[in-house]
Amino acid sequence: MSALDTSGMNANLGKVAVLMGGASAEREVSLMSGSGVLKALRAKGVDAHAFDPSERDLRDLQREGFARCFIALHGRFGEDGTVQGALELLGIPYTGSGVMASAISMDKVMTKRIWRFEGLPTPAWSQVHSAQETRAAFAQLGSPMIVKPAREGSSIGFAKVMRIDECEAAYALASKHDPQVLCEQFIAGDEVTCPVLGSTQEPRALPVIRIVAPDGNYDYQNKYFTDVTQYLVPANLPAGEEEAIAAMVCKAYSVLGCRGWARADVMIDAKTRKPYLLEINTSPGMTGHSLVPMSAKAAGISYEDLCVLLLQNTALDARASA
Repeated sequence: MSALDTSGMNANLGKVAVLMGGASAEREVSLMSGSGVLKALRAKGVDAHAFDPSERDLRDLQREGFARCFIALHGRFGEDGTVQGALELLGIPYTGSGVMASAISMDKVMTKRIWRFEGLPTPAWSQVHSAQETRAAFAQLGSPMIVKPAREGSSIGFAKVMRIDECEAAYALASKHDPQVLCEQFIAGDEVTCPVLGSTQEPRALPVIRIVAPDGNYDYQNKYFTDVTQYLVPANLPAGEEEAIAAMVCKAYSVLGCRGWARADVMIDAKTRKPYLLEINTSPGMTGHSLVPMSAKAAGISYEDLCVLLLQNTALDARASA
């Protein structure tokens, strides 16, 4: 894929708020993402300012004349449609998906229901509300089984259950973060991720990245705070697989109504080579370990150019052409 057209980047984008921090369990990661975005935008001559919604009134955005927002928030109250809804009311365009697509994409169960309805492959699952229901899901889905909060990211509250006597602890961990808990069939094989840019109708996939984590354990620590995980781009998958995954991820993005950007995570069954969609992130990380910048770089788009490109495509639901 050739580099995207990033001409005109130094056009007047007005006063820009980089929303970072927030009140979710991913606050620490969001601060890292936001700091990187802020530095990149300023390097490109953008009048960008840090803004932490957990410490300031969002109405200050309007009072202080901000023209648009770059959402570098992750998780609840930032990626789930709540901030997007507030910005809609304030009339301030923002990066990424609108209210409905953000809310649905944050909820892994709702996302999987839509994907399944649209004929897209996703691992079998069960939504549970107790340790007893978790044990019943284990009997149905088999070992290993993944247990995680339905509305969290960054592998927070995630557990891989090998035996039925581990179900209670796994449920307790996940339910600490969300009363809605998802049990999911484990797919053994290659783990890949694919970012998408563009409108709902015309999504463009960036290069697929294959993730090789120690013992297959791509957890919170290995995502953000170690250098032991390998990220392979090009992914060096068998012929045709990367193209098929890119097409599948673009459809997954479109059927949810996403716009601006997102990143979908996929597991490829080692035996059948069938890809399965796990989840989609509508406000992906922008840290030094993050995957969207890595994929963009492979497509010839620098971190700074990517930030400005996303900012140029801010929108409001009421005005979005997508």
